[in-house]
Amino acid sequence: MVAESEFLAELIGTMILIILGSRVVGGVTLKSSKAEGSGWVVITIAWGLAVAFGVYAVGNYSPAHINPAVTIGFASIGEFPWSKVPMYVTAQVIGAIIGAAVVFVNYLPHWRKTKDQATKLGVFATGPAIRSPLANLLSEIVGTFVLVLGLLFIGANEFTEGLNPIIVGVLIIAIGMSLGGATGYAINPARDLGPRIAHALLPIPGKGSSDWGYAWVPIIGPIIGGIYGAFFYDALFIGEFTIIFWALSIIIAILIIGAVRMETKGERSAKINNHSA
Repeated sequence: MVAESEFLAELIGTMILIILGSRVVGGVTLKSSKAEGSGWVVITIAWGLAVAFGVYAVGNYSPAHINPAVTIGFASIGEFPWSKVPMYVTAQVIGAIIGAAVVFVNYLPHWRKTKDQATKLGVFATGPAIRSPLANLLSEIVGTFVLVLGLLFIGANEFTEGLNPIIVGVLIIAIGMSLGGATGYAINPARDLGPRIAHALLPIPGKGSSDWGYAWVPIIGPIIGGIYGAFFYDALFIGEFTIIFWALSIIIAILIIGAVRMETKGERSAKINNHSA
């Protein structure tokens, strides 16, 4: 019974997260919505409140991770049992799919009114402002690193007892406003994968591609960032400098160097082309 209640709690919590979070994206971006054009600030605040409410809703029945990157990150440092990880991740993805289906129904008349396919996909899944896979991956790593590190900070402070969901919501808002502009800050594999699956399956008029070529970024990036955030916390604040911490530090350093080289190379090529023209 405990396992069943935890499964349902993670499913329902993630469903609430997506219903409230994706609905605000639909309200801001879909044609003829009363909230159309409200902007990024509205989206980031609503996502933060969505996380807070999702955590409040199910926090008595599970740890209310509602995010595979958090579940895996906590498990990697022994703060959560690995045996429960598959169940939690499955519940989170299913909850995200159901939540996305509710969002589809909520905006039924607006899909046909909205002609741009990318806008429709954006209600369900994230996408980069500038498509550059390595840089996009780093953006998701950094955002989720800050998320998991922040969650561990919050958990270590007694003054946040009872206020944790609100503080976590504020953290999400801060991440969205500060770091989210590059990729739409999935920072949660279920938040992106579940609704992307829903987008592929649902009969959305003129929906176009679900952009599976990009889908690996908001899955792999948050998982790496979540694990590294957890090991970084243990290393710097508990003094446990493990092999995994050093290995991840090296991998992320290599990714940063590669992304910087790629972008500077692209800039040089652009200048040469402009000069030739």
